[in-house]
Amino acid sequence: MTKAPSVNHVEVCFSPADYALYESGFDLVVVIDVLRATSAICTALQNGVERIKPVATVEEARLWQAKGYIAAAERNGAIVDGFDMGNSPVAFNSKSQQLKGQTVVLTTTNGTKAIDIASNKRTVVIGALNNLDALSSWLLKQDENVLILGSGWKDKFNLEDTICAGAIADRLLGSGKFIADEDSTIAAKFIYRSARDNMFAYLKASSHRRRLRKLNLNEDVKYCLTPNNVSTIPILKNGYLVPLDEDPAANQ
Repeated sequence: MTKAPSVNHVEVCFSPADYALYESGFDLVVVIDVLRATSAICTALQNGVERIKPVATVEEARLWQAKGYIAAAERNGAIVDGFDMGNSPVAFNSKSQQLKGQTVVLTTTNGTKAIDIASNKRTVVIGALNNLDALSSWLLKQDENVLILGSGWKDKFNLEDTICAGAIADRLLGSGKFIADEDSTIAAKFIYRSARDNMFAYLKASSHRRRLRKLNLNEDVKYCLTPNNVSTIPILKNGYLVPLDEDPAANQ
């Protein structure tokens, strides 16, 4: 008798504040911070940064900086005083030559906090609209329950992370290999479907897009809302984010 293929769960958690309500039963977590941390992480590793050390606080980043490491720090959308970089994927693109082969220490308002919260799980990967196809295809090959964790904004719901989470969930659910029980997952899926034909217009009034517009970061917004401009899937290994394809064990 042929064994029926297993069906796993995919669920969406809107923010780190809700993580404890969702984490049970999930060993694979996808962390998303579309505007801009996870988009910058995917871009940096795609362009040759060797690894990224995510840290939760500015103080930790300063300690690494004092040891001679390249450190990037962002709070409330702006670069923190004393640092050369924040979490701009456009900046990581423009500095790709000088950053190639380097370790970059990164702290951000929301994204690195979410990574830190999920770091107790066996597998933590980084998602963005930028690597949507590559990440979704890889997740479909994993025989694992998948929790998609949006970084939100200071523990609150945000729209862009929900759209990205919904895009991933929609693809996994559509494969027939995954099911969802939580209303948050169904909501994310239908928000994505409402937005997918024109995400720029859909997110025009979103809170964080307005924050970034005030900081003249429209190029970052355009980049972050462009699906599939990178193929790298960052994975957390021994406290560092590295490209998944450089970790053979993660591809099994």
